[in-house]
Amino acid sequence: MDTTHVKGKLSFRQLFKEGDLATKLSYFVMGSANFANKQFVKGLGFLALEVGFIAWLAMNGIKALSMLQTLGTKTQGWILDEELGIEIQQPGDNSMLLLLFGIAALIVIAMFLVMYVMNLKSARKIHLLKQEGKALPTLKEDLRSLLNENFHITLMTIPLLGVLMFTVLPLIYMVSIAFTSYDHNHLPPKNLFSWVGFENFGKVITGDIASTFFPVFGWTMVWAVLATATTFFFGILLALLINAKGVKGKKVWRTIFVITMAVPQFVSLLLMANMFNGAGPVNALLQNWGLISEPIPFLTDGLLAKITIIFVNMWVGIPVTMLVATGIITNLPTDQIEAAEIDGATKLQVFKNITFPQILFVMAPSLIQQFIGNINNFNVIFLLTGGQPANSNFYNAGETDLLVTWLYKLTVSAADYNLASVIGILIFVLSAVFSLIAYTRSGSYNTEGA
Repeated sequence: MDTTHVKGKLSFRQLFKEGDLATKLSYFVMGSANFANKQFVKGLGFLALEVGFIAWLAMNGIKALSMLQTLGTKTQGWILDEELGIEIQQPGDNSMLLLLFGIAALIVIAMFLVMYVMNLKSARKIHLLKQEGKALPTLKEDLRSLLNENFHITLMTIPLLGVLMFTVLPLIYMVSIAFTSYDHNHLPPKNLFSWVGFENFGKVITGDIASTFFPVFGWTMVWAVLATATTFFFGILLALLINAKGVKGKKVWRTIFVITMAVPQFVSLLLMANMFNGAGPVNALLQNWGLISEPIPFLTDGLLAKITIIFVNMWVGIPVTMLVATGIITNLPTDQIEAAEIDGATKLQVFKNITFPQILFVMAPSLIQQFIGNINNFNVIFLLTGGQPANSNFYNAGETDLLVTWLYKLTVSAADYNLASVIGILIFVLSAVFSLIAYTRSGSYNTEGA
């Protein structure tokens, strides 16, 4: 009889009251119930985990947790060595490592608690099986279950550990920095930094940094909306023109525009940056033709630089939308369009009431993704203008900087990691909230069940 699917309905409190001595002992010595019922390998595994955890806690864990509270108290400095008669460097605490080790300790404790609960579940399963008079699963049956009904646990164990180590730990670490004084004045290991609570959020939203944050945030939103809208509408228009009746060489036209996608984006952006430079080919041609007397500051004037960025982004993004829209248009039901034309509908009415709604329905999730991608579009801004032109009223930001490029400068140039972390959190919250609201209101989501 297969007993691997027996599930207990007892709470852990009831289990402690009703269980035998071995079951009660499992609350203090992991694996006791397994040992008492001859499940020695499983019991040994639980016991080894508990012993290892207690040993780690005594040797490293408690210290890591205690240092996490202060992030260090001993600063690095120079002291006089009386024997040598010279000053030698005295090592101090490294706040960055203490924060990292402290977070790692919390994750280890959380993992142990998960294993502790699994130990109690195992004891509960044994208790219920014995009450029902059923045989306990053998080691062979447990191993077989890990390759059958519980194969997902076996398959996901190693990836889960990798996610904890390389994703969750760095993510918690970077978020934690937003609540510290880790900036250019508190760089470890020479200097210590400490917890400051929500002080950094106050600086960004209402403090000195607010005069930079809100203009950069406003431009980020304007850029994201215009960059998404222009590539979407002009991409659809281009697809409609190419697929219109009577247009010859449709494949040739599609190939010409798709070729721009074959060139790496950073190459196209660097080429455009050189073309629109003050001494670039565009200004040189306009001057040679006598249309202008001085170079146009395409990338050095605040307003012109923003317009140029949006224009260049259209060149990069329109072919992508055109390709997707072409696939949708070629698969539209022709009977609806033909019926509308027979009834006297104009091409504009057909587009407005039939073609565009169906394209929008299919591309709504992609549009949301493009909008979020444009909020975090580092390449276009960094490779075209580098955030320039400079603005003396901004803190380490230029006229064309987005939040993501400003975050980069705060990290690499200014070494204000705490402020950069705050900006990163705000970008995430903005992107997550918009994605959830927009996606749940889209037609694709509402008809997903159908």
